[in-house]
Amino acid sequence: MSLDPTSLKLRFLPSHTVQPWEACLERRDGEPTRVLAPGRHLARRRATHQTVDLRERIDLVPAQEVLTADGVTVKVSAVFAWTVEDPVVFTERVQDPVGAVYLAVQLGLRDVLVEHEAEALVRAPRTRLADGVRERVAAAAAQVGVRLIDVVVKDVVLPHDLREAYAELVVGRHRAQAQLEAARAETAALRSLANGAKLLDDHPSLAQLRLVQALPPGSRVELVQPGREPRAAD
Repeated sequence: MSLDPTSLKLRFLPSHTVQPWEACLERRDGEPTRVLAPGRHLARRRATHQTVDLRERIDLVPAQEVLTADGVTVKVSAVFAWTVEDPVVFTERVQDPVGAVYLAVQLGLRDVLVEHEAEALVRAPRTRLADGVRERVAAAAAQVGVRLIDVVVKDVVLPHDLREAYAELVVGRHRAQAQLEAARAETAALRSLANGAKLLDDHPSLAQLRLVQALPPGSRVELVQPGREPRAAD
């Protein structure tokens, strides 16, 4: 059995395998030529390959001090999820594209928090703060080949003295609400008693019946009618 020299040569050509979660940037003589999709590809002469991971990744922006609109220093932390959108731009535009996105998130947090006062930050939904950061960071991330998936504001920590003052304010507000509800209940009870007293004044027989109902068991009741002798009833 004879072998075809051409087919034998092709069988042993070097190849490069790209995994399903990767993209491979091929360069020839220093110039990007193509982005290889997942699968096995024959290696071209004088070609180099750079693999880029396309899986979603999550990075943490640790707590940093940020000034609010009223000059209060708060500590805020965030998490951002991202993935590579353009492998060519991601590998060629800046040396550290993830660091560029990290910096953009930091600056976005500062820009958003400086628009709010400290008390508003405690009450504001975290999603609203995150939306503001996301709008500011998405464009900067796209410039370095990154697609920003989401930004989550984790913690907003007020200074200790402001936390204590706010806690006292919340407790006082709830205590006042409880006192108001108690006063409303007492007013309703007094109104009910006043209505009952007026009803008994208008109907003496009803008052007598209510008095009989209030007697303890075993009491002796005497019924008196005008012109007749008293008659006992147990």
